[in-house]
Amino acid sequence: MRGTWVDPARSAQTLSAWCEQWRATKRDLRPSTLARLDSTLRAQVLPAFGSRKLDAIGNVEIHAWVTRLTSEGLSAASARKAYFALNELLQAAVADRRLSANPAQNVPLPAERYEEQRFFDGEEIARLMDAVPSRYSSLVSVAVYGGLRFGELAGLKRNRVNLLRGRVTVAETLIEISGHATLGPPKTRNGRRTVPLPRSVVTELEAHLTEYADNQNDSFVFTGPEGGPLRRGLFRTRVWVPAVKAADLEGLRFHDLRHTFVALWVDAGVDPQEVSVRAGHSSVAFTLDRYGHLFEDDEDTISERLDAVLQESKKARRKKAR
Repeated sequence: MRGTWVDPARSAQTLSAWCEQWRATKRDLRPSTLARLDSTLRAQVLPAFGSRKLDAIGNVEIHAWVTRLTSEGLSAASARKAYFALNELLQAAVADRRLSANPAQNVPLPAERYEEQRFFDGEEIARLMDAVPSRYSSLVSVAVYGGLRFGELAGLKRNRVNLLRGRVTVAETLIEISGHATLGPPKTRNGRRTVPLPRSVVTELEAHLTEYADNQNDSFVFTGPEGGPLRRGLFRTRVWVPAVKAADLEGLRFHDLRHTFVALWVDAGVDPQEVSVRAGHSSVAFTLDRYGHLFEDDEDTISERLDAVLQESKKARRKKAR
């Protein structure tokens, strides 16, 4: 198979120089995604290959680099992200006729460790609610029963809350980049959504708005102690970690509240399509991939229904045979 024609002068360009040109084209990504990409390039990709000419980078050394990343303590997930960044960079060089083939293709990657999802039961939720400061009890309730991500909660504005109908609309998420907080679009294309809340959660949210939130329509619903944007790191250190420790639930992450939301909806008999929509997942396939085991009880229900149909059919056949 013949390779793509390349310009020898352009293929002799260093990866660092090409990276600068390529990076300038990445305008369609969310600010937080760009920040993570830049961090990966600075920390893993450019130190290893930045000074190398594009046409001098080989498959074997990329393989060795990936192996070295994990042996030096980088997680499998981070090593994979570093590889994907390099792979995309080199694939773009092929498209721009700087390389005839991508040397990063067919590189074995470390398997990501599967972390079993953890869910709160009713008693655990109650313990956590008792341990969380009153300023943040409503935030935890909306996370558990509305499934909002932390950034979506931090970016939730008063005009996105409909107390009469018991709904919150997710339209923005608070993003922190280099210490600066800014509003951006939801994490996925389907992330913009409207989520119904139980009436008791709405009542608690109404009390929270009265006591802790400004009256302006565009003010944040959940804020820091001084009224500024809610920062993830400070919240984790000052609120979340002490609360889960006091509730004897150490090791639980804030994102486990979102897992709990999905589990509660599945337990309530909601179908995968509706769960996917309310959770703002990228697709139903993602919902089933991550939470398919929670729907396994439906298989027994289906079997029972089919068996009932079969029994009715047998009765009808016996009646007809008489």
